[in-house]
Amino acid sequence: MPDLIHHALTAFMAFLAMMNPVANAVIFLGLTADMGVATTRHVAWRAVRTAFFIVLTFALFGPLVFSLFGITLPALRVAGGVLIAMVGFRMLHGENSRVSHPKQIPSESGSEVDSTQSDIAITPLAIPVLAGPGTIATAMSYSPSGHWLQIGVTILMFTAICAVTFYAFIFSERILARIGRDGVAVITRLMGLILAVIGVQMILDGVHQSGIFGS
Repeated sequence: MPDLIHHALTAFMAFLAMMNPVANAVIFLGLTADMGVATTRHVAWRAVRTAFFIVLTFALFGPLVFSLFGITLPALRVAGGVLIAMVGFRMLHGENSRVSHPKQIPSESGSEVDSTQSDIAITPLAIPVLAGPGTIATAMSYSPSGHWLQIGVTILMFTAICAVTFYAFIFSERILARIGRDGVAVITRLMGLILAVIGVQMILDGVHQSGIFGS
């Protein structure tokens, strides 16, 4: 049970830092500024729902992907750790990593919202802002063993983060008004530190499990 609780806490913090609901709420606000309340909620729900099913697929079928491509758990932990650490280090410097935010959202996107509402929910919100390579790597790294209890806990933690993200989107105007852009910058750097530490730990675990340097 302690191991399962540790797994749940680390998975939750990894997803929280990777998805960074507060920072992504600012992106969401920029994309939906000209929409009505009902449309904004619809876009938020569709984006979060799409991201959830994408990550769910990788969490459930990660072991199958491993067997098909001959990928080992230590290799995934090292690769995923490098990917996650890179995102964290860039966030620490106040940069949007291409792994989690491959392309900056242009400020004039709002002028095209009315004709592309459905597209905005899928791209760029669901992919790659929410379900980018970093989030997928996190899901696969925390549910690769085929142990259904651990996979279930990982999915449960991601579901919780999706709920937090949805409400962060819905209340994005209030969040930005309360904490300001400086607050968003501070939170982003804290999330970056957490991600960097998690990524390094995953690399160390992967190297240890591989037995490269002996037992």
